[in-house]
Amino acid sequence: MQDGGSTDGTLEILRAQSGTISLESAPDGGLYDAINQGISRCRGDVIGLMQSDDVFAGSDVLIQVAGAFRDPNVQGVYGDLDYVSVRNARVVRRWRAGPYRRALLRRGWMPPHPTLYLRREVFETMGAYDTSYRIAADYEAMLRWLWRGSIRLAYLPQVMVRMRLGGVSNRSPRQILRKSVEDYRALRSNQVGGLGTLALKNTRKIGQFLPARAVAPCLTESDGRSHA
Repeated sequence: MQDGGSTDGTLEILRAQSGTISLESAPDGGLYDAINQGISRCRGDVIGLMQSDDVFAGSDVLIQVAGAFRDPNVQGVYGDLDYVSVRNARVVRRWRAGPYRRALLRRGWMPPHPTLYLRREVFETMGAYDTSYRIAADYEAMLRWLWRGSIRLAYLPQVMVRMRLGGVSNRSPRQILRKSVEDYRALRSNQVGGLGTLALKNTRKIGQFLPARAVAPCLTESDGRSHA
């Protein structure tokens, strides 16, 4: 576990579990610097993230992830995500990602980052998170891994993570604008698309706020490549 030098009582809670977790607490240069530090400390073959206030949607999530990685051709695994209200844990937004096709990246598609698990060699060969991005380093990294790296993903059609609303990227109109600017930079730097792709990425979110029975199935298209 990576902690940014908390002074609010978090460390005391974590240290009470010191027999079951590996803990490091130190100042960092921001969210993505902290994540990179955590990744550098990992010793397993597969790396995933669980950030504060996110929780697994079920007790079998990691079992399902491990099962998908039994296929040696799979380099990454992802699934679906529910955003929930901080106040009453009601599901506010349902992100049903659907199966992966590389061509969908040009149409604004992306896997839910909190559900993404990758083999260690992805980070070792293609790099971790670019800390020059303050809000959108996760998007830039996924474009780099998926578009430029063409890694093979397996999709688990189940809600893997319940994420509380109120993240840094959407807490104010100013942050939303800053996120869009960084998203556009990520698209251009990885040669995936431009303003059209950015617009599609943002409009894709609209359907995620509809009631479950009103959400249409996700349609995908193939670009001729072989992906899990």
